[in-house]
Amino acid sequence: MDNIGKMERIVEQTLLYDFYGELLTPHQKTIYEEYVLDDFSVSEIAKEHNISRQGVHDQLKRIDKLLNEYEDTLHLIDRFLKIKEKINEINAYSKEVLSSDNLDEAKSIVSRIDSISNEIIDEL
Repeated sequence: MDNIGKMERIVEQTLLYDFYGELLTPHQKTIYEEYVLDDFSVSEIAKEHNISRQGVHDQLKRIDKLLNEYEDTLHLIDRFLKIKEKINEINAYSKEVLSSDNLDEAKSIVSRIDSISNEIIDEL
């Protein structure tokens, strides 16, 4: 896995944990935090918790699967990212309105902002 792929994986794991981490047991949270957030190795976690490296590896796989199942069912991250994208669109259109000298163009942009706002409300 290249560095970009590794970074994307870390971002994905962090998002999953941010959204669904509270649904994990305290033990699962600790192991996942140490591995993903604190960048501990499997060996370090195994030593810290007095369990085998294989046990840590298996636990991490189970936690990953569980977090992905939550997302597959609830789609909270997907909805969050779509809403974030729409808000960025609104921000860009707002800047266009502020810099526009043409009233008709400004009205058209405001209409688009209204449409995007309604899409966000529908997502919620």
